[in-house]
Amino acid sequence: MATVTEPPRVDLTPLSGVEEPSMPQKVGGRLLGGATQGFALVWGAMVLFPLLWSLVSSFKTDSEIFQSPWKLPAVWHWDNFSRAWSESHIGRYFFNSLVVVTCGVVLCLLLSAAVAYVLAQFEFPGSKALYYVFVGGMVFPGFMALVPLFFVVQNLGLMNTYLGLILVYATGGMSFSVFFLTAFFKTQSKELAEAALVDGCSHWGVLFRIMLPLARPGLVSIGIFQFLGMWNEYLLPLVLNTDESRFLVTQGLANIAVTQGYHADYSGLFAGLTISILPVLAVYLVFHRQISAGMTAGALK
Repeated sequence: MATVTEPPRVDLTPLSGVEEPSMPQKVGGRLLGGATQGFALVWGAMVLFPLLWSLVSSFKTDSEIFQSPWKLPAVWHWDNFSRAWSESHIGRYFFNSLVVVTCGVVLCLLLSAAVAYVLAQFEFPGSKALYYVFVGGMVFPGFMALVPLFFVVQNLGLMNTYLGLILVYATGGMSFSVFFLTAFFKTQSKELAEAALVDGCSHWGVLFRIMLPLARPGLVSIGIFQFLGMWNEYLLPLVLNTDESRFLVTQGLANIAVTQGYHADYSGLFAGLTISILPVLAVYLVFHRQISAGMTAGALK
């Protein structure tokens, strides 16, 4: 006759030394969580509403924008975008911004990676002082350097040129990039670089063949932040770029809104604004996962 074995008993008593949260603590935690979620929803609505309103306004006529600002357009005018692209020269401004920002981001990443690699992997007299110089650049107000920066660019003969803006953008973004990448490179093993040097690899080879591939998550994160910041920059090109044919998107939109006065093409202006937002949204939607991965990669090594 088969014997029936009883199932093992599970001890449901709490572990010793672990106290369950009291009822007031549970209520307080739920209230805090609900308040945090509510604040996030309100903040998200405050950010999203102007974007949606601008998008809808870009399909309206000028009269509809003022007479029925909260309604959908009676007819969706797609021609506003073609008019903004050609007649308002948004296409030319878009191209100028794309050239300057792309080259500025690439140059900033290359220079920052080289400096951060040296500061992280080598010790030499003044290395810490040099590192803190870059850290101090993060808290220095950029607008205070506009006057000396203007004369430096002017004396170099780089006013109203792509190269002048690219150099200013790249060097201006190096402080945060060097600070971030130095912490990232410090997590990498020095023995790996030493082994590559023993095998005959040069320091530049170690940087480009070993360190940069390992730092790819951090480089992607920094590149995204720099792209967003450079694309939305207005003050620097306003001071260093007065040639209308080389205006960037931010300058072009301000020029459309200001120079035409009360006769401004508001529907074309909103269409141009929507066009200028598209690269920023595209970059974020494509690389939003890499942002969080790059920010935590150095801490998880």
